[in-house]
Amino acid sequence: MAGNGVSDRGRWVTALEELTEAQGGQLVSIEVLDMEIGHQYEAERLPFSYLTYDPKDDVVIVAVGGDSPRYPVVLRHMVRHPREIDVSTVGVPEPAVRVVDQDGAATLITFFPGAAGTES
Repeated sequence: MAGNGVSDRGRWVTALEELTEAQGGQLVSIEVLDMEIGHQYEAERLPFSYLTYDPKDDVVIVAVGGDSPRYPVVLRHMVRHPREIDVSTVGVPEPAVRVVDQDGAATLITFFPGAAGTES
C-alpha cells in the first residue's frame, strides 16, 4: 500500500480502513486539484476522523472533526466515482492519499502529526 496506487477496487475498502486506523489522532488537509477551478482547500489541518470507500454508492469519503468540543461537527468531503486511489505512507514527509475522480480532478488528503485536541 505504501507509495503505490491501489488499483483493485475490491482492496479500496480495506486499504482505507487500515489507513484510518494508522492515522488516528492526526490532523488532515483536504485539497481539490481541478484544472478548471484551480486548487482549493476544503479543510486545513483539522482533526482526522476517517477515510472510507463505499462501493455501493461508488464514493470515497474523508471526514474531519466530530471528536471534541472545539470541532463538534463531522465535516465530510466526497469524491464520487473515483477511478484511482494512490496511497503514500512510507518514506514521505507527510503521509498522503490522492483520489482521482472520473473527470480527472484530484483530491489530495495530507496527514500531519499532532494531537487533534491541542491544535490552535
